[in-house]
Amino acid sequence: MAHLIIGRGNTITSMATPSYVALINSRPLSTSAAALGKRNFRKFLTYGKRGTRYLKKDMRTNPDPELEKVFDRGVRPVGVVTEKKFKSIPEMIPEIIVPDLNGFKLKPYVSYKVPDVIQGSFGPQDLFYAVYSDKIAEDVKNNKLNEDGSPAEPSEEELLTADEAKKKALSIGSDMY
Repeated sequence: MAHLIIGRGNTITSMATPSYVALINSRPLSTSAAALGKRNFRKFLTYGKRGTRYLKKDMRTNPDPELEKVFDRGVRPVGVVTEKKFKSIPEMIPEIIVPDLNGFKLKPYVSYKVPDVIQGSFGPQDLFYAVYSDKIAEDVKNNKLNEDGSPAEPSEEELLTADEAKKKALSIGSDMY
């Protein structure tokens, strides 16, 4: 039999234990302020963690395009490496154009109290009213219609055939005019 010493307060007692009982080492858990205090992470040198030293050394001598995507960290390149030298290409450097906002009256904030704008779909009838209705009303008012109801002085839009109007509507930049 082995003897196990147990401490309680200021008293130490000794008791006999069987030999098959093993003592288990345990690490104490502390929740004191010293354990939760500040850490000085400047003393821990942390280099780029993506890959080992040997992989990085191998990548310098024999680069793999698939692995280079892992190491670029999502940054677009601003040049190319040719013959072990980096050459910067001015066209690859992003150019940020910022307008001069001196004297600009609007503020860069939109309040949440602004009412929602609810607008229906813009259909063919809406397009007709937006483009032709004023011209037709003006022609009727000034008696500029022929006997069959066609305009006596047609505008450019009224002279277009169906195919020409479709081509014009589908052309690039047609929504700008």
